[in-house]
Amino acid sequence: MLSRMTLALVAICVLLASSVSAETGKIGIVDTQQAIVSTEMGKEAKETLEQKLRSAQSQLQPKIERLQQMEKELQEMQAVLSKEARQKKQFDIVELKSQLETAMQGFQQQIQLDEARLMQPLVEKFQTVVDEIGRSQGYAVIFDRQTPGIMYSREALDITDLAVAEFDKKD
Repeated sequence: MLSRMTLALVAICVLLASSVSAETGKIGIVDTQQAIVSTEMGKEAKETLEQKLRSAQSQLQPKIERLQQMEKELQEMQAVLSKEARQKKQFDIVELKSQLETAMQGFQQQIQLDEARLMQPLVEKFQTVVDEIGRSQGYAVIFDRQTPGIMYSREALDITDLAVAEFDKKD
């Protein structure tokens, strides 16, 4: 079923492209993801996110090292520990693993929220830039390279660099 939908989407895109190109001859392709991370604001947002990720990793590292140490100690001392002492160490390990997983999930959710908060304005601004390029330069249609259905496009149709340049000119 999915392949039929994909084929139908491709067929519609081809028909649309052929009718549009017959009308004006200008079709553009833009790689939104690549373009946004290529802009100055996108680079700053990416660096901010990477700093947050490094900070989260540095906060988790002591717990990770402690967990590894506890597991190593249990393995080395397993033969000489009483059943109760072994169980206590195992429970301590399970508890620390649980705390670590919870902290990791929290950091992951926070980074996803930060990414959405930082990237959404860039996506909106980029969309405005692409709209302006489309109007001012007479494009009949501009496709996003990541959109399903675009299997091939000539390099000459790609206006990603133009869109990045226009984006960086604005504010």
